[in-house]
Amino acid sequence: MKSIELFTGAGGLALGISKAGFSHKAVIEWDRYACETIMENQAHGTRFVKDWPLLPMDVRHMDYDNIQERVDLVAGGPPCQPFSLGGKHRGQDDNRNMFPEAIRAVRELRPKAFIFENVKGLTRESFSTYFNHIYLSLCYPEIRRGNSEPWQEHLSRLEEHHTSGKQTGLFYRVITRVRNAANYGVPQRRERVFFVGFRCDISEEWSFPEETHSEDALLYEQWVTGEYWDRHSVPRRKRTEAPECCVRRLERLRSLGRQKRKPWLTVRDAICDLPDPAKTDRCSIPNHRLVPGARIYPGHTGSALDQPAKTLKAGDHGVPGGENVVVFPDGSLRYFTIREAARLQTFPDDYLFHGTWTESMRQIGNAVPVELAFPIASSVLARIRRANGGWKEQKGK
Repeated sequence: MKSIELFTGAGGLALGISKAGFSHKAVIEWDRYACETIMENQAHGTRFVKDWPLLPMDVRHMDYDNIQERVDLVAGGPPCQPFSLGGKHRGQDDNRNMFPEAIRAVRELRPKAFIFENVKGLTRESFSTYFNHIYLSLCYPEIRRGNSEPWQEHLSRLEEHHTSGKQTGLFYRVITRVRNAANYGVPQRRERVFFVGFRCDISEEWSFPEETHSEDALLYEQWVTGEYWDRHSVPRRKRTEAPECCVRRLERLRSLGRQKRKPWLTVRDAICDLPDPAKTDRCSIPNHRLVPGARIYPGHTGSALDQPAKTLKAGDHGVPGGENVVVFPDGSLRYFTIREAARLQTFPDDYLFHGTWTESMRQIGNAVPVELAFPIASSVLARIRRANGGWKEQKGK
């Protein structure tokens, strides 16, 4: 199955999609440092990445007529800053809004499916009308917005077509859902909205893959059985107390017994086998160097060692404090190293990041966790294959 990746960044979504079984025919990224990260991993022969056809360019200048092969999947994470809670909230009026380019790619390539990802902030009430515009534009990519047409007028035309019941030309069945990466085995609370669409001739049923991990399962292993602490060889005197807010919840969990899902992964789970960068002058592990100066402040209190990390952030003006800081049970704190942050985003350990610490952390903060992209892409691939099998059976009759 062939795919094209837009807004590739450091490659988290692209890695998950490649791991699922898609073969990228182009990965497009304009940022110089992100491109250098990809090229560095290609030079090292990193699995999946080494054969990516990287196009270091602005996606707005991409001519899809140059793609000679049929494309089964278009994917990407349009820049999230226009809709991010930490940004300026300019949304559709921000010139970094690249959803129109995602829609153009779908219109011109006509893939069997697409996967687009963005921040949860896009689902806020203040963006609800534009969210609907994105949704309907992806459903009917051939209903183009005029050069000088306000997007609100374009939305009206889309709504009229949608309610008319007419399904002529190219259209997609689109599902949107906010997914928390922690519920799929990523050691980080990271909520993102996904748009997944299937071309109208793909008739197989589909829904987002079932979640595999839960907070209840983590609480159960921490405060009911103690298995979590035993697994990390933490003596009883050093185990933190169960939060008061969870007392009733723990009573319920005791009565229910062992959870069906796996426990959320924590920061400790992710980094426990890495050497302490504060005690290592020279470390052979790539990208694992301590950077001083970490601090926390009200509203940005850092990530507790025995919980999933808070959402890693890119920061417009350097690495932000708080979310990119680990806080230990004794109250001490420090910045995550690049390697630790990469693990929280489930990049493999042989994946290298190019640029300064600040630049590398920006790339990581902008990425889609590999292990969140993987199950979604795997599920999409399975549906396309089922549909392909159905077509073959019909042809054989």
